[in-house]
Amino acid sequence: MARIIGAIASSHTPTIGFALDANKQNDAVWAPIFKAYEPVRQWLDDKKPDVLLVVYNDHVTSFFFDHYSAFALGIGEEWRPADEGGGARDLPAVGGHAALARHIGQSLVADEFDMSFFQGKPLDHGCFSPLSIMWPQTKEGGWPGTIVPLQCGVLQFPVPSARRCFKLGQALRRAIESYPDDDLKVAIVATGGLSHQVHGERCGFNNTSWDNEFLDLFEKDPEVILNMTQAELAKLGGWEGAEIIMWMIMRGAMPARINCLHREYYLPSMTGIAVAVYESDVAVDPARQARANAEHLAHIGHQTAGAEELEGTYPFTLERSVAHYRINRYLHQLIQPDFRARFLADPDATYEEAGLTQEERDLISRRDWRGMIRYGVIFFLLEKLGAVVGVSNLHIYAAMRGESLEDFQKTRNTKALYSVAGKGAADTVDWNKDNKS
Repeated sequence: MARIIGAIASSHTPTIGFALDANKQNDAVWAPIFKAYEPVRQWLDDKKPDVLLVVYNDHVTSFFFDHYSAFALGIGEEWRPADEGGGARDLPAVGGHAALARHIGQSLVADEFDMSFFQGKPLDHGCFSPLSIMWPQTKEGGWPGTIVPLQCGVLQFPVPSARRCFKLGQALRRAIESYPDDDLKVAIVATGGLSHQVHGERCGFNNTSWDNEFLDLFEKDPEVILNMTQAELAKLGGWEGAEIIMWMIMRGAMPARINCLHREYYLPSMTGIAVAVYESDVAVDPARQARANAEHLAHIGHQTAGAEELEGTYPFTLERSVAHYRINRYLHQLIQPDFRARFLADPDATYEEAGLTQEERDLISRRDWRGMIRYGVIFFLLEKLGAVVGVSNLHIYAAMRGESLEDFQKTRNTKALYSVAGKGAADTVDWNKDNKS
């Protein structure tokens, strides 16, 4: 099974990324930042983890308030730096470990965490600021390994409590350790904090004494922090500094007893910058761990056990979502009037723009409804395509069964035809005219 080899805690202020990009290594003001991260870089180089699970929060870059989740797990195959207003940082995209991510997602939902999942979104300084200084790219220009990003919604209240975050960390540990790959080495990276406030008349607030007390409690007595409210954390560390609840996710994923291998703190300006490395101080019984993992795997698969016996059924799993994200994303654009018009006028140009494979182009062009379902398209995008090209839902249902519309309707109580098309479009299609006559 996969192993958690240790954990890193780090502030994620954009100060870190700025200092790196501006080559401030030898500047007296900035040098302490680079010195603080040298042991972290060395630890990562020595341990060579395959995956970093990075706990961070987005800063209204890729996640806006039209849809804001408490916990969002990144399940994609690649992650690129976000443009936060002045252009993206000059960093290569980092690979995602999609297989581990979907296993974690399935495990967390089985443990009753109502997760949301994302792919195709860029990651802002919450992730890339610390990542770029602690895990430098190789000489070939890539990253030493892959990541799984876990985005926490800590900007719009209500937000999860410190204790809820800790429990999520405990569930993460069960998920990672039950992943069926004995050679996979995973490190947990918690980002955010320490004390700072960036809004209002209290802007610029810092509390060095609390920052150091927090680091002590985090290592030796986290229960004290778990009992604190957001208001109490904000009083001590600033409103935005209360994002340290994300550190509790990492703490929950580690054993009760941990060794602190490195810890450094520096307050250059607005944010107390802290970085630390931890390893387990608990011996693991392999036999007991193997039994626990086997029980947890059965727990993860309990809700869908037997689904494979349902003939003609293709559950839209995280695996199918990632593998066929491109064609589903393409068809989702049909909700946009401008794209619909371009699709109807010149579908080949839109295929090329989206980078669809020849197989995907053929499936759409031939209106192979059953073929698209089998390939990995979710049905609710098929009905959108049907609405655009003038095909009713009933025609699609019949085609998926390999039947004529007439034969399929013999299995229904009525011969009603319908579509998700708006009234204006519905009035123009032939099948609807025929139905009215």
